Amino acid sequence: MSEPEILICPACDTANRVPRARLGDAPRCGHCKAALFEGQPLALDARRFDRLIGTGTLPVLVDFWAEWCGPCKAMAPAFAAAARDLEPGFRLVKIDTEAEPTLAHRYAIRSIPTLMVVSGGRELARQSGAMDRASLVRWARAAAAS
Repeated sequence: MSEPEILICPACDTANRVPRARLGDAPRCGHCKAALFEGQPLALDARRFDRLIGTGTLPVLVDFWAEWCGPCKAMAPAFAAAARDLEPGFRLVKIDTEAEPTLAHRYAIRSIPTLMVVSGGRELARQSGAMDRASLVRWARAAAAS
C-alpha cells in the first residue's frame, strides 16, 4: 500500500494523514472537520506557509503577488480556476509580498507575479509573469513530474 499524503488543514493547520486513493473523496480534517480542499487558493502568512511546505507532502503551487500589481490582479481568476483543476494533487497558495517581505526575500522574488512549485520543501520550478489557466495547469503538472 502506498504512503498516505499529509495534508495541512486550511482552517486549523492540523496535519492529516489521507491515503492517496482517498484524496478525491472530499477529505475532512480529523481535528476541526473542515474540508481539506476548498477549490480555491489559500492566502498564507510566513508561519503557515512554512508549516505547509515543511510538513505537507503535496506539491505546492505558490503565487507571489501584491495588491498594487496589475498583472497579478489580472491573473488572479486564472489562478483560482487552476485550483479547481489541480486539487487534490496540488495545494495552491498566494503569498502577498507586501505583507510577507521576509518570504519574498527568502525566495529572491524580484518581479511579480512569480509562480513557484515546491515539493518536499524544495523549489522545483519558477516562472515570472502572468499565465492563463491552461498554461498554469500544464506548467505546474510538468514541474511536479520532473
